[in-house]
Amino acid sequence: MTNTIAYVSRLLIYPIKSLNEVSTDRVTILKSGAIKGDRQWAIFDQSGKFVNGKRNDKIHKIRTKFNLETNKISLNVQESEDIKVFDIDQDLEGLSNWLSDYFGFPVNIKQDLDKGFPDDTLSPGPTIISTATLEAIASWYPNLEVEELRRRFRANIEISGVPAFWEDQLFTTAEKTLNFQIGKVQFLGINPCQRCVVVTRHSQTGEADANFQKIFVTKRQETLPHWVERSRFNHFYRLAINTQVPNTEAGKTISIGDELRLT
Repeated sequence: MTNTIAYVSRLLIYPIKSLNEVSTDRVTILKSGAIKGDRQWAIFDQSGKFVNGKRNDKIHKIRTKFNLETNKISLNVQESEDIKVFDIDQDLEGLSNWLSDYFGFPVNIKQDLDKGFPDDTLSPGPTIISTATLEAIASWYPNLEVEELRRRFRANIEISGVPAFWEDQLFTTAEKTLNFQIGKVQFLGINPCQRCVVVTRHSQTGEADANFQKIFVTKRQETLPHWVERSRFNHFYRLAINTQVPNTEAGKTISIGDELRLT
C-alpha cells in the first residue's frame, strides 16, 4: 500500500435497479446506510422475482434518462428513436405497461424509500471502486473501454488519486469490519463484491463474451495485491467493495472531491 490521497471522483445512482445510471455531484445517506435514490425502484414479474440482467438479458437494450429532481424518466430501446417519457410518481402504471410490452410478460414496479433494492441486503451501503482499477481491467481486454466497464460493474462511488486495486484494503477478515471515512461519513468495509453473469455481457446490447470471466479470474488472481486479505477470496471473480454505513450517519452527504481516509 502506498501513501496516497484517495478522493471521490464520481458518484453514480441507479434509480431503477438494472437500468441506466445518473451521475451526480452529491449524495445523501439514508438510515439504512444506502444512498438516497439508489435502486429505489425495481422491476418485478408476477411471481415476485426481480426482472434484472441476471434473469433477462433484454434489459440491456433499454436506454433510460432519469431526472432526479422531477422523477421523470425517458425510455427507448437501443437503436430506436421512439422515446417515451413517464412521471414515475404519477404514472407508474404507464411505465409498467411499457416495460410489460417490451419484455412480453406482465411486470410491475415497486419502491423502497428506506433501503432500495440492493443485491447485498446485509450490506446495503454504496459500493466503491477506483478509476485506476477500471483502467487496469480495461487493459486485459483489447476491445473494452473504461466507460463500458464502468457500466458493467455499476459501482456507486469511484475514487481517484490511488493505484489500481487500492480499494482492496477496505476490508479485513470475515469476522471483522474495517473502518474508514469519506468526507464526514463513517463507513464499514465488509467484503469484495462477488460478481454475476451481468458483467460478462455488453452493457448496451446484452451480447455475451464467453471468455470474459475466464480472463477476469486469471488476471485478478495474478494482480491481487500482496497485502490483501486473501481469506476473502474463495474465488477471484470479485471486484469493488461492499459496505455498511452506521445509522448515525443518516442525513450526511458525500460530494465529489471528498477524501477517503482510513480510520
